[in-house]
Amino acid sequence: MSVLVVQNTARGGPGRVGAWLDAAGIGLRVLRPYAGEALPSALGGRPLVVLGGGFLPDDDAHAPWLAATRRLVGQALADGTPMVGICLGGQMLAQVAGGTVRGAYGEPEFGSTTIRLRPEAAHDPLFSELAGTVPAIERHVDAITRLPAEAVWLASSDSCPYQAFRVGERAWGVQFHPEAEARSIAAWDRDRLTAQGFDRDRLHARAVADEKAAVAAWSAFTGRFASVCRSTGRAGQP
Repeated sequence: MSVLVVQNTARGGPGRVGAWLDAAGIGLRVLRPYAGEALPSALGGRPLVVLGGGFLPDDDAHAPWLAATRRLVGQALADGTPMVGICLGGQMLAQVAGGTVRGAYGEPEFGSTTIRLRPEAAHDPLFSELAGTVPAIERHVDAITRLPAEAVWLASSDSCPYQAFRVGERAWGVQFHPEAEARSIAAWDRDRLTAQGFDRDRLHARAVADEKAAVAAWSAFTGRFASVCRSTGRAGQP
């Protein structure tokens, strides 16, 4: 059983989400279109994970593979194929389903951030067993400004209202990075963070303090996504 993963930047891999899926018996077929690898024209029965990247969902001029990625997201929605979109991937899901995304909008978020679940999350297949507040690593300046009309709004933060949502029964978008580990922050560009008003050392220290709770929450979230993939019989062969 395998999931199709679209990786949009060299450093933006599936991280621990990939390890958790593997531990749940779901393999990964990671495609790297930024390096010239072609995306398939169809999902072929595989669930879909679209990772983050420093682009808007329709920034085809700088990332020409995004058009093909949007088609895969649209196919997942049309077929009811399980999918998770992370950061850029979540923004893309929102846009493809009829929502809106704006570049450099609102307050930027970097580092471990408190995610607050909304009442709707209590009935969601992936979020229902999480605590009311959970930490997650953020790294974005762009934001969803309007959810699709049919979306279920699942979580927010102080600076960004649309942190998690679901479209239909099996497509989830998140603004945060469940795959990112606290140690990754130590490699972030210090000057860029300073220009945004953040101190890298403080971001790293808070993420380290939150790591245990983050692992508990997002490993459970990923395991439940694996269960959705198995229960729908939509995990293809590698």
